Amino acid sequence: MKRTHTHKKRSSSNLHARGLHVIAFFEGAKGLLVLLVGFELLTFIHKDIHEAAMRLVEHLDLNPASHYPRIFLDLTEHISDTKLWSIAVAAAIYFVVRMVEAAGLWLRKSWAEWFGVLTGGMYIPIEIFEVVRRATWPRVTILVINLCVVSYLLFVLIKSDNKKTH
Repeated sequence: MKRTHTHKKRSSSNLHARGLHVIAFFEGAKGLLVLLVGFELLTFIHKDIHEAAMRLVEHLDLNPASHYPRIFLDLTEHISDTKLWSIAVAAAIYFVVRMVEAAGLWLRKSWAEWFGVLTGGMYIPIEIFEVVRRATWPRVTILVINLCVVSYLLFVLIKSDNKKTH
């Protein structure tokens, strides 16, 4: 009986490690994606970003006068080189934060689990508001993924806290 109980603990621990590795990979991928976008924005320094945005809208066969393409095009009219650098620096900071979290989760550090709950959980009220305001598949998908990640991290934290008290 004792051997089976130990085997279950080890199996459960391996399962939690795999779950944390999946979340670590996901967080790292998010950070890398944002960093790549930040670097891509730097290629527009000293260039006409509005013209590039117009070509993108045309390439995607979107009507530049319709709502979302118009918002996108209007936004690009007000972007300066300084703003591009600021966005790129913010992307680099976001990347570092995500990589620190990913490394901590990969190594099963409880501070990283708490950090993941806090940084993921702070977006949930905004995501719920956005879904209630106007439900779209991307908004619902982001909310569901974020709820799953935060819930799993909370589950792991509670589970590890229960182990400490027993």
